[in-house]
Amino acid sequence: MDTTTIVLSSIIAILLAGFLAYIFWIQRRQSVQAENGELSSVSGHPLQLQAYERLILLADRIAIPNLISRLNHPDLSAREMQLLLTQTIKQEFDHNITQQIYVTAESWEAVKNLKEQTLLIINQLANTLAITAKAYDLNKLLLEYLHTVDNMNDKVSALLSFNAKKVL
Repeated sequence: MDTTTIVLSSIIAILLAGFLAYIFWIQRRQSVQAENGELSSVSGHPLQLQAYERLILLADRIAIPNLISRLNHPDLSAREMQLLLTQTIKQEFDHNITQQIYVTAESWEAVKNLKEQTLLIINQLANTLAITAKAYDLNKLLLEYLHTVDNMNDKVSALLSFNAKKVL
């Protein structure tokens, strides 16, 4: 081999090694940034937005007026209606529990509190009724109560919507 071929081969080898080292350095820096939360994954945005959408839908589905309109069975007792309402809320929540990994801790906490407060309202008001009360009595009591308090569902939905807009 002549000197020109050796020099040219050496230059190519050095450039290739430098290029590979640069690629390794870029990948390492991105990995560190991702671990520190500094790098926002574009592919994660659709999942985050979908999670916020699902949680807004959950808040709407567990709103007491919406539950009553969906589950209204006048032939049930108040206790049976209470059980149906609480079971439905728990099922709706459990169905969406995995969404917590895509939303802020504040958003998830608001959804959990909404669920717990809704269950508490249903159970407390149901316990004030006579054992012979019908589903109609419980539904009427729940709707009357809701006219006296702020709408929790709207507040949670507004928070979720605000946080979803931050993702955009």
